[in-house]
Order: sequence, then structure tokens, then C-alpha cells
Amino acid sequence: MPRRSRQHAGRPPRTGVCDRLVAAARAAAGAVPLLVVPLKDWIARPGPLTEATGYYPSGHAATAAVAYGASALLLAGRGRRTWMMPVAAVLLTAATGIGLVLRGYHWPLDVLGSWFLCGLLLLLPRGSGRISRSRRRSSSRTPSC
Repeated sequence: MPRRSRQHAGRPPRTGVCDRLVAAARAAAGAVPLLVVPLKDWIARPGPLTEATGYYPSGHAATAAVAYGASALLLAGRGRRTWMMPVAAVLLTAATGIGLVLRGYHWPLDVLGSWFLCGLLLLLPRGSGRISRSRRRSSSRTPSC
């Protein structure tokens, strides 16, 4: 059985930055349908293989971008290879978008529009300064979020 340090004994779990990051990820995930569905109705773009409308922006690409992107932002900074999570998120999001285009479900612009929209959703909270992480630590024992 691993030995617990006295430093963490009896302390509640860490809150603050972690909670704000999780709240921002949830808000971004909740904002996807609130933004995508009205845009689809307003733009009414037909799909590549049908005359039906409502294909721009792609809801599937938007959901993938926010899910993978938020996961990468929440897991970034853990371990030694901090670059792996964002790279994995970009690769998975790109694979999802490419698959949607190759299968004929969306035009490339449908997917690109979703990526830009969700990129803004993911970057706005980090850029506001309220949720961004500090690179400086107060001590070497301070656990990262």
C-alpha cells in the first residue's frame, strides 16, 4: 500500500483553477448546440449529397473539436510530455472532420466553420485571464491541477 504524505492528510481536494477549467469545459460543451443549431437554421446550406438544408456548420465536427479540445486543455500539463494532449486533440479532431468530408456528410467549409467556432469557445475563457494557469509555482511540492 502506498504511503501518503502528511502534507495532504485531512485536506479537502484542491479547488480553484481546476474547478474553473472544468466549468469552462462544461460551458463550451453546452454552448455548442446553442450556437450550431441556430446557425444551421439561419444559413440553411444544403449538404453535398442532398438538397436538404442545415449542414453549415457541422455539429459533429463542432462536438468533436470541443470534446477533444476541452479534454486536452484539462489534461495539459500532466506528466513530462505536456505537448502530447493538444497534439492528440488536433489529430483526432482533424480525423473526425476529414472523415465527415470523405463520407460525403459535409462540405469542407462546414467542418472548417465548426472548428473556428469551437476554437473561439475553447480559447475565450483561457484568454480572459480568469481561468488561465500560471507557469510559476509557489513551491516544488504544489500539485498541478
